[in-house]
Amino acid sequence: MKTSAVSNYLSLIKFSHTVFALPFALLGFFLAVKTTEKNFDWKLLGLVVLCMVFARSAAMAFNRLIDTDVDKDNPRTAIREIPAGIIGKGSALVFVILNSFFFIAATYFINTICFYLSPVALLVILGYSYTKRFTFLCHLILGLGLSLAPIGAWLAVTGEFAVLPVLFSFAVLFWVSGFDIIYALQDEAFDKSKGLHSIPAAIGTKNALLLSSIFHFFSADFILAAGFIGNAGMYYWIAAAIFSGLLLYQHSLVKPNDLSKVNIAFFTTNGIASIVFASLAIVDLYL
Repeated sequence: MKTSAVSNYLSLIKFSHTVFALPFALLGFFLAVKTTEKNFDWKLLGLVVLCMVFARSAAMAFNRLIDTDVDKDNPRTAIREIPAGIIGKGSALVFVILNSFFFIAATYFINTICFYLSPVALLVILGYSYTKRFTFLCHLILGLGLSLAPIGAWLAVTGEFAVLPVLFSFAVLFWVSGFDIIYALQDEAFDKSKGLHSIPAAIGTKNALLLSSIFHFFSADFILAAGFIGNAGMYYWIAAAIFSGLLLYQHSLVKPNDLSKVNIAFFTTNGIASIVFASLAIVDLYL
């Protein structure tokens, strides 16, 4: 495959946005290894990372494929690879199928429960692409999809459910849902004109920002709850403070009458929040 083609597919799936969920998957993995005294396994870690990459690639490509007709009418999204004709629909479909297959195959080599649950995970992350057509709760479905990262990594190590990774999953659910609402502000008018559903289209910019801040408040609360239940140390609380501070900061960037900094709030701030929090939380496990 030519380098340009690789770049096109990386752009199609917004590979850089992997920084949102992957750090939490790594946190779930190392949390399981440390707290359950399982042996560290490089092969297993590699399989977890591959699952993240394959699942997210399938989900993003499927979303772009399903939204092609909508994207081509939206000036903000008309330049995306499929509506712009850079990548054909057939090629995108093959890409989705291959990544879905590789995701399920990777879970087969992890353990039984991950393999059995892999179709459920795919149903959630692929099904999200349809939700904007019938419910404004689509942001929560996206959050649910990404929230599978920490609990999925935990299951890969232990094969069992536990409270602590579920708390992190809830933190991710409300964190992602909250910043996706902010991102959706850009398309409020377009969504209304096309009969598409989103929280900004349903309740307006001001109320959407308020709900986003409430979701982020819940996210911070779950981060704090995980710290107390897990008897976290100093580095974790520093991580929690930074994470919560960045949640507050992104809300200071976006105003009902000024959406010029939405992309900074969406990608830069949340990318830093995820990487810094997960990194310091993992450090805290071993110090």
